[in-house]
Amino acid sequence: MPLKLSRLLQPFEAFFKGQASGGLLLVGATVMALVLANSPLRDAYHGLWATHLTIGFDEFGLSKSLSHWINDGLMAVFFFVVGLEIKREFLAGELASLRKSSLPIAAAFGGMLIPALIYALFNQQGPEARGWGIPMATDIAFALGILALLGDRIPRSLAIFLTAVAIVDDLGAVLVIALFYTDELSWLALGLVALFFLLLILCNRLGLQHPNYYALLGLALWIAMLKSGVHASVAGVLIGATIPVRARYTEEEFLGRSGTLFERYRSIEQIPGPFHKAERLGTLLALETTCHDTMSPLQRMEHTMHPWVIFGVMPIFALANAGISLSLADLQASIANSATIGVASGLLLGKPLGIFLFSWLAVRLGLADLPQQVNWRQIAGVGVLGGIGFTMSLFITNLAFVTPQLVTDAKVGIFAASLLAGILGYLLLARGQSPTTEDSKTVP
Repeated sequence: MPLKLSRLLQPFEAFFKGQASGGLLLVGATVMALVLANSPLRDAYHGLWATHLTIGFDEFGLSKSLSHWINDGLMAVFFFVVGLEIKREFLAGELASLRKSSLPIAAAFGGMLIPALIYALFNQQGPEARGWGIPMATDIAFALGILALLGDRIPRSLAIFLTAVAIVDDLGAVLVIALFYTDELSWLALGLVALFFLLLILCNRLGLQHPNYYALLGLALWIAMLKSGVHASVAGVLIGATIPVRARYTEEEFLGRSGTLFERYRSIEQIPGPFHKAERLGTLLALETTCHDTMSPLQRMEHTMHPWVIFGVMPIFALANAGISLSLADLQASIANSATIGVASGLLLGKPLGIFLFSWLAVRLGLADLPQQVNWRQIAGVGVLGGIGFTMSLFITNLAFVTPQLVTDAKVGIFAASLLAGILGYLLLARGQSPTTEDSKTVP
């Protein structure tokens, strides 16, 4: 079926195209990891991620396995982009006002609470009990990728709603990681985290916009967070929260400066050939700088980093973490395990139930309104898509469990539930056409 994205208007059109192709790449990386982990190359596959990589010197450096560099380092970049998205949405997006944000916040809260409770019903004691956070997460790349494949069969407002829900969900996942999946704390390292965070805020308040300031202090904050006992991924969100949102030039200043530069460019005689005179070249470079400084640093960084995360960080993470070696007997044992059942039930049943129920309550109580041209069946479809845990669920699995067998059991539940949630969500949303505004306001 050809992709029909013309009715998903900018800026969501480019975003959804990236999510669709990025989701396919994520599927490919997952399949490759599973194939390698269950092939004669499985020892080489697992050995690769266990390879140690040292950066620095003997007395002063970081030495970790390649798997840890991916989960603690590359995923911090992922969470940095998450932090940028969260800040943008709360300042100028669907979460910018209480009325606009009430529905996605309620939906996301229900989509985290109910899956965690369902998991806890199956796993009340033992090491399995630590996995309650696994089914709380939604994989935004897969979920939005499926919406992109639906094209003009869904209203744009539904895509925006899912985006807002996923961003609140990501924020909830970060809080869960920071508060509940933290090892023994180093107060000295946490003090350094606070110091570097305050310095980043100071850079923001002083109007510093060059990314090098934030990169250097961000690296220091990440290292301190790595040594603190709190997972280093949280550093990414903290750094993203400090990136400036105000551009150096306003619209009026941009128009004035660019107009002056255009006039100067026209007044300088061009020499024959492809090269410019020094004066013309300097004018073009000044115009380039003016355009650069008229963009918000936050929006510019988000635009630049997003493709690297979708097409680089997430597929590499999947390739390193999705590979589980399973025989038929192992698979049968995993399916019967309470952790597998809890994860699968939380994602496949808890997510849609929580998102739909809490959305319904928010509208019923007059706290929020349904998005225009959206009906309750489509809210239910979004709830089912929310059951695609994958990337975030795999990430929390690595934090929740130490025993390899429990990690495998949880991953089996994540794969099974995510696959079924993707198929069922697509079929449910593909059946309906965009309703009228009047129909969409009807509460069951």
